[in-house]
Amino acid sequence: MKVLVTGAYGQLGNELRVEAENYPEMEFLFTDADSLDITDEIAVQEYFTKNRPGIVINCAAYTAVDKAENDAEKAELINSVAPGFLAKVAKTVDAALIHISTDYVFGGDSVLPYTENDSVKPIGVYGTTKLEGEERSFKENLKTVVIRTAWLYSSFGNNFVKTMLRLGKKGDNLKVVFDQVGTPTYAGDLAKAVLQIANIYQKQPDKFVPGIYHYSNEGVISWYDFAKAIFELAQINCGVFPVLSEEFPTAAQRPHFSVLNKSKIKSTFGLEIPYWKDSLKVCIQKL
Repeated sequence: MKVLVTGAYGQLGNELRVEAENYPEMEFLFTDADSLDITDEIAVQEYFTKNRPGIVINCAAYTAVDKAENDAEKAELINSVAPGFLAKVAKTVDAALIHISTDYVFGGDSVLPYTENDSVKPIGVYGTTKLEGEERSFKENLKTVVIRTAWLYSSFGNNFVKTMLRLGKKGDNLKVVFDQVGTPTYAGDLAKAVLQIANIYQKQPDKFVPGIYHYSNEGVISWYDFAKAIFELAQINCGVFPVLSEEFPTAAQRPHFSVLNKSKIKSTFGLEIPYWKDSLKVCIQKL
């Protein structure tokens, strides 16, 4: 089976490239904006007609949360319109779609881990456009799995872990918000989960259950706790002080609570999800 991966040079896309080595029976097609413009429906149609993938993993996204507030048109094109194109054209070749979404579709005002059935309430352009991308995907292709994730990091690309390591090595004291709570997601773990689901579709298509799913690592922490753990595991001596979000005003509001309930994805696809600190240790060792 051919597996098309869009956004192949982002954090998750790069981790999928690594994990793909464990699936020699699959033929992977890794693309980015230079090799496939997913915002161009004709280009998508031509690519699918030529290559005929059996499943599409859409990792491409406009993820600059603050920039999106003043760049809504581009964010909508990439996060909302393009997933609809991919889903629609995938249907014409009888392909399934795995689309990666975000915790930002929620308002962050819960006190219990969000389930897939909880009401959505995006609080900015990024969350709104990602939610629209989910809706368009389901509308165009019934064989769609949407995976919402949160606090993604990796040894690839730019992320909180790499930023903390860079700043921590300078020896300056850092202020990190403690009133935003969630769970980090190691992109390497998410890549494993995505390809396990793709493999189920290839070998046991009757067990590929379309719908919305949540995935992050296990556990609950604040960004402050996360920073402390990064320095502890990396053996960096850096002072970290907890502050309120209001001390760091941003163009886009951040959810104060982003904990996701993973029961559905674990029971449906038989996944085992690692504890956040164990995965952080793996990533830091790579770095």
